[in-house]
Amino acid sequence: MTNTVELTPNELAERYTVEDLKTIVAQAQDAAYRAADVHEQEYYPNNGWGACGFAWVNIYGVKGNTKIGRRFKLAGVERSYDGSLQLWNPSKYPTQNVSTLEAGAQAAAEVFKRYGFRAYAGSRLD
Repeated sequence: MTNTVELTPNELAERYTVEDLKTIVAQAQDAAYRAADVHEQEYYPNNGWGACGFAWVNIYGVKGNTKIGRRFKLAGVERSYDGSLQLWNPSKYPTQNVSTLEAGAQAAAEVFKRYGFRAYAGSRLD
């Protein structure tokens, strides 16, 4: 059940249960780990190092006090300081290399987008 069109919060709430969101989050984390691993092996083989930093995915257009927002919280997604929902370091890849973590966050954002969410990867240097 994938979609490339953003859905409204009401449409999202009608479509996805907490269990559905847990599955989507797990798919996003799996895609993130795989993308981070491919990136790491291609650009930093033999435990090479790049710039140190962090990466995450923000999901916009979903307020925390809505049905879908509460369901996301139950699925393990936190609220960000800017009011969006946030999945911090979705790849959980064992590195501090920001470009590797960014590759994972971008892959995770693409999973959320396929399900109708407005999601973007973010990162910063440490």
